[in-house]
Amino acid sequence: NLSSIKIEAIVREDKFEDVKQALQNIKINGITVYQVMGCGTQRGYVEYVRGHEVDINMLPKIKFEIVVSDEKWEEKTISAIQKAAYTGHPGDGKIFSYDLKSAMRIRTKETGYDAIQPKDDED
Repeated sequence: NLSSIKIEAIVREDKFEDVKQALQNIKINGITVYQVMGCGTQRGYVEYVRGHEVDINMLPKIKFEIVVSDEKWEEKTISAIQKAAYTGHPGDGKIFSYDLKSAMRIRTKETGYDAIQPKDDED
């Protein structure tokens, strides 16, 4: 049975490098990153397109996905992301964590904890 945790963080686009560096600093290696669009309480902004006012309520964001092995790493990871992504203004983003049901490394068919740990022959 896998007791791992998946962490998802939605952050400002301009905080991508800061968050990536913060994760490297605490030795988090396995990350997946997406360019996404979203809105929250910020509700976007108004832009003028060809002289007409247009509501832009979906803002570009960066989504990080990270899998960690226990609650200690979950806390450490969330704390690092929060500090790196913080500006104090609306739109800083959200961090979610979930219990992970299963994992499999495609190449070796290893499952559970072994599937999420880096191997000697991998980065």
